[in-house]
Amino acid sequence: MAAGRALFSSQNGLAAVAPLSSIGYRARGLASSLPLLRRRCPSAFVSSSACCCSRPHSEGAGERVMKSEKEEAFVLTTPLYYVNAPPHMGSAYTTIAADAIARFQRLLGKRVVFITGTDEHGEKIAAAAEASGRNPREHCDTISQSYKILWREVNFITIVVLIKEQVLYNASLSYGSNYLHIAYDKFIRTTDSKHEAIVKEFYSRVLNNGDIYRADYEGLYCVNCEEYKDEKELLENNCCPMHLKPCVLRKEDNYFFALSKYQKTLEDYLTSNPDFVKPSFRLNEVQGWIKNGLRDFSISRSSVEWGIPVPNDDKQTIYVWFDALLGYVSALLEEGEQTNLEQAVCSGWPASLHLIGKDILRFHAVYWPAMLLSAGLSVPNMVFGHGFLTKDGMKMGKSLGNTLEPKDLVQRFGADAVRYFFLREVEFGNDGDYSEDRFINTVNAHLANTIGNLLNRTLGLLKKNCQSMLAFDSSIAAEGNLFKDSVDQLVEKAKYHYENLSLSSACESILDIANAGNLYMDERAPWSLFKQGGASSEMAAKASFESDYFHLVIQLDLVIILEIMRIIATALSPITPSLCSRIYSQLGFSKEQFEAVTWDDTKWGGLKAGQIMAEPKPVFARIENIKEVDVKNEVVRNKNKDKKKASRQQGLVEA
Repeated sequence: MAAGRALFSSQNGLAAVAPLSSIGYRARGLASSLPLLRRRCPSAFVSSSACCCSRPHSEGAGERVMKSEKEEAFVLTTPLYYVNAPPHMGSAYTTIAADAIARFQRLLGKRVVFITGTDEHGEKIAAAAEASGRNPREHCDTISQSYKILWREVNFITIVVLIKEQVLYNASLSYGSNYLHIAYDKFIRTTDSKHEAIVKEFYSRVLNNGDIYRADYEGLYCVNCEEYKDEKELLENNCCPMHLKPCVLRKEDNYFFALSKYQKTLEDYLTSNPDFVKPSFRLNEVQGWIKNGLRDFSISRSSVEWGIPVPNDDKQTIYVWFDALLGYVSALLEEGEQTNLEQAVCSGWPASLHLIGKDILRFHAVYWPAMLLSAGLSVPNMVFGHGFLTKDGMKMGKSLGNTLEPKDLVQRFGADAVRYFFLREVEFGNDGDYSEDRFINTVNAHLANTIGNLLNRTLGLLKKNCQSMLAFDSSIAAEGNLFKDSVDQLVEKAKYHYENLSLSSACESILDIANAGNLYMDERAPWSLFKQGGASSEMAAKASFESDYFHLVIQLDLVIILEIMRIIATALSPITPSLCSRIYSQLGFSKEQFEAVTWDDTKWGGLKAGQIMAEPKPVFARIENIKEVDVKNEVVRNKNKDKKKASRQQGLVEA
């Protein structure tokens, strides 16, 4: 409990006005319920710069709101990953999902700002650095780089992380072969100088709004969570339910944020904006936390040296969460721009979507919006909390020896397989399970067989009988064909699911297009028509019409199948960008043409008469199941043994 409470302000104890000019359109109903935030904005902040414009307000005319005159951006964030250890499958899963969403939004033509990065301050980081024999900055540089290596190709060959002289992480990645194809736009590190400047300015705004005070606090602290815990939420022996380690009793003289002041405001906002937290069952969790009563929380640490110093008190550092959450704002700054909140807000705030794991939902859906409101900034449009991953039905952990390393998965199976499995087989928002057998079976069935084999056999027929050239525009080939209507409907379903973050269902709709294509191919059986056409043409000159007719029908069917492959490659590109690029290449398009596609390219009519297809070759190689390989090898060994035995017996008989 707090032993004392003293309000701090730069204006003789009077709460300074938080600039309303930075409050976004959505959040103004929330801001209007706070008396401090309804006052006139300081003229220094509401300037005549390009990023300010007037907008009507239901509470009163003349108020001004921050708004960029640039094209409205879709700002998407992952958490800033903690660099106490290299990336794991949980962080990879969040980032893969975020990348798929960002790629889809780009297909829609939106200006996307995809933010990811690393959270590099705090007690755990200092301890991890000490264990590795490095200073904190060197440790952060190393681990942060390991994220960049896994996310996408960088100019970096080998990285080795040593913990107590044991190799913890060793990545030798050769320019583009072993990364997850994460097309982020901004990578922010909380040790960046521009980030520190934003944090200090934000802290000062909250202070000036009367929401920071100093007090003594004593409680149970989880070092791994970097958070004080209520005894009622702990397990036996005061163990943290997340990390299963005992919390330690601490007493500190810290600065606190007046979270309780925003209790009613947050309750009302969640009631009137139920889409703020998704999925809906996560909203219920957040509303439950708030209804149970919000308590002020400590936003500084006197015992942690590795952090951003508190303005005007260099004996304390800013709490890691108060620091890290602001990375979503500081990341928006461009190189060479003025380093201040106003400029960052003009570059795209508020965020359209925060994508996080469910374990950090409280920080993003309770603490963060209250902090933003205190500083006069808009709340994000949505916070989406996804579930956890398990392996073979069990929680993953180093002590259990069942961890899942994304680097190893990518090296064994490739980025397309990893991305597809986790986005297709895990219903986004819920917990999901990984098993190697299921992984291999799913990827082989969907990508190698249903999609890859359909393309390969169609191109093979076109090459054998039509010299790999299309005889018709795909729009002409599909005239009057009901199959086209079915494909159009599935494309619309996929778009709907993408827009609603139902990534698994989007994959399912696209796979249904491929399934429909395989069924169409089997029912039409163009290979048999080619044979019929050949036989008819050999009978007599009179039969040439029948031969031409068969070839006409066949070519129409092949164009239709190849057109749906083009549509699949466009629609599935957010999930498996590399595979879809290879499909486009097989269809005779250049890399530049693939990179220029938009969602409009899912419309029928992209293939043109005279277009030459590439040499047919598999776009996705089947993954061999180690167990199946072992069985096959055992069969071969047994056959060889039988042959040798039979040979010896025959030799004895002859002797």
